[in-house]
Amino acid sequence: MSSSSQRSAIVDLGSNSVRLVVFEGVTRNPLPIFNEKVTLKLGRGLDATGRLNDEGVALAMDVLGRFHTVARAMGAEPFEVLATAAVRDASNGPDFVDAIRARMPGVPIRVLEGTEEADYAARGVLCGLPEANGLVADIGGGSLELIHVADGQYFEAVTTKLGVIRLHDRAKGSIERAAEIANELLAAVNWLPGMTGRPLYLVGGAFRALARLQIARTQYPLNLVHLFTLSEGEAREMADWVIASPRRTLEKLPGAPRKRLADAPFAAVVLRCLMERVRPSKVVFSVDGLREGWYMRHVASSVAELDPMTDLAAEMANRLARSASLAEPLVSWTAPLFRDETRTQKRLRELACMLSDIGSYDHPEYRAEQTYRRVMHGHGVGFDHSARAFIGLTLAVRYEVSMDSPLIEPSRQLLSRSEIERAVRLGLALRLAYTLCAGTKVLLDECRLLVEDGTLVLVLGARSVRAAGSAVRRRFERLAAAMQLECQVREE
Repeated sequence: MSSSSQRSAIVDLGSNSVRLVVFEGVTRNPLPIFNEKVTLKLGRGLDATGRLNDEGVALAMDVLGRFHTVARAMGAEPFEVLATAAVRDASNGPDFVDAIRARMPGVPIRVLEGTEEADYAARGVLCGLPEANGLVADIGGGSLELIHVADGQYFEAVTTKLGVIRLHDRAKGSIERAAEIANELLAAVNWLPGMTGRPLYLVGGAFRALARLQIARTQYPLNLVHLFTLSEGEAREMADWVIASPRRTLEKLPGAPRKRLADAPFAAVVLRCLMERVRPSKVVFSVDGLREGWYMRHVASSVAELDPMTDLAAEMANRLARSASLAEPLVSWTAPLFRDETRTQKRLRELACMLSDIGSYDHPEYRAEQTYRRVMHGHGVGFDHSARAFIGLTLAVRYEVSMDSPLIEPSRQLLSRSEIERAVRLGLALRLAYTLCAGTKVLLDECRLLVEDGTLVLVLGARSVRAAGSAVRRRFERLAAAMQLECQVREE
């Protein structure tokens, strides 16, 4: 297979659930094309019996047989099974692995040590957040991995018996006792105090359940867990609310993760105890963890150094735009309008320019809507919510969205007034640029924008003058008005 059609698959066999993910291609942004999870609860009762749950073992045989059939039918290679804490710690773990090998002939099956599990979790977080600098906490049913990440790599790593199933069993369902156990185990991690004041990155299904509950409870405008971010105070209040809320209250929330509701209070206890020790600057939820870490290490190591946002923008432009070569000229063309921008703002402008023509093949009546939804809801490991909101609004304006449209309400809620103004300015500038050049560099080079003494100046070359009709004048005036400047057209 070529790199674009190659498929790879991983089975993540955890203490609570088993999941098959099939990835398409070899790209900087892992693209799952099949993702199926089944709850097994293999780790239920492990601390009391020392063995895997019998019902979970029986169900696992059927599920893994199906996963083997699916992955082979899809042509996935490499294809691997990774087992974590429950299988690692159970006395009947080796027999269980032998039974899996018989059910899945030819498939490598690895029982990860705690440090290996931490390695994959760290790589998963760094996949989407290569600039991450703080503490990764990856919670499963049987264990909690804690990893210090910085400068694109990880340093200290430890595994603890703080998985939600194991914690529930050890505490006999008592939240108070669970907090005592969590504090005792976390106190033994001697490097945790060094993480004080840094971001806390949360990975794992039970932590994701907390995010889903918070998103539903607060009617957050973007229903995406990945890179959902809370301040320390917001995260602390969320954890206290989950711990104190009866299950029936949680069940009434739209989209509540019902299979995770029993685990949620114990995940909240672990989070609360962690925050008391490290006082994070913020809490960031990541859906990228062990599986994405495996993908980046074994499948896509050749592209790991690429920036995930830039790589995705380039891929989308090559696939959806008329020409991907206009991005750099547009960055230069719009620069005079943003002389006060920060490094982060410049990066967002560059990404918006790269993506500025991805609606070109959509129906004209729906270009704004389709483009906005692509950016806001599309797959992309590196785009945080504010970046999506800014770029999405910019491109919607570029395609002439009505500013009072309900479509762009998420951007109105997620962005500050100044960020909205910048997005509108950039969107109007891009609209004007494409009207002038029809998506071609040769015509864009014929004109430029200047800001002089409170006036926005459009300088036109000979060919641009001939092409400049009423649409150009109208869009130029809208841009000047948005910037609260006078406008002037000048011929060269």
